[in-house]
Amino acid sequence: MHKAALPQQKSRIVRYSKRFRVKPGHKVKLADIDPGFHSTHEDDAAAKGEIVTNQEKLRALQYRMYAENKRSLLICLQTMDAGGKDGTIQHVMGAMNPQGCLVQAFKTPSAEEAAHDFLWRVHKAVGGKGTVTIFVRVHKLVPKEVWSRRYDHINDFEKELTDSGTHILKFFLHISKEEQLFRFKERLKDPTKQWKISESDYLEREFWDDYMKAYEDVLRECSTDTAPWFVIPSNHKWFRNLAVSQILVEHLEALKMEFPKPTVDLKRIRREYHRAEKEEHKRR
Repeated sequence: MHKAALPQQKSRIVRYSKRFRVKPGHKVKLADIDPGFHSTHEDDAAAKGEIVTNQEKLRALQYRMYAENKRSLLICLQTMDAGGKDGTIQHVMGAMNPQGCLVQAFKTPSAEEAAHDFLWRVHKAVGGKGTVTIFVRVHKLVPKEVWSRRYDHINDFEKELTDSGTHILKFFLHISKEEQLFRFKERLKDPTKQWKISESDYLEREFWDDYMKAYEDVLRECSTDTAPWFVIPSNHKWFRNLAVSQILVEHLEALKMEFPKPTVDLKRIRREYHRAEKEEHKRR
């Protein structure tokens, strides 16, 4: 007598939007967050199916946002050097149509930018309705007394954007100091990545703890209900891609975006099409 086959249980998908989200005012200790975390997936191959599915969903959702033209999405990426900003853009946001996607990196301010308030260059880089804008923040540390005065300005600025229809998602790509050193070594061996090498790469590592403290302050003070920060374990590039793509898909699906109604008489257009089709058939 054969035993009845047991029904296969579907694997439970972990909601990374909940797990990695920084609650407003919550104290963050990056040293307590494992950058090598990879949840239920053991390797790249195990996560590939979900990543591909998320990429396909992102492509369709971005197209719907572009067509709807009622709101926009602002994605902020922050990390240490070699933390995976380029890789995230390529493997996650790369699924989107470039026509409706903008990427803006913020490095050392130019003379013109430095002559204005620190948010001047940021505001003018925000994309219009229907677009997805990706901000990549690359900057040196500034004194604490400077940053501490900016938290409220940043929160007010982001609220102004959300009130005007811009949805904001901010990702801190969290890697370990050891992983960064390994990636520096890989850059040295790869001719296609050697251009990224900087004289200050190893010097900046001396200030690792200072950077972590500065990031912890930003995460605590500037993660809000409308513009949340997510700390993404990023030692495993494939898991980083999985987590970020899942959070983006979840957020965009929740918007319930719709395609706009046609602005032309479709019945008349169809009649004209069929008439033209018949005339073309006669000429053949």
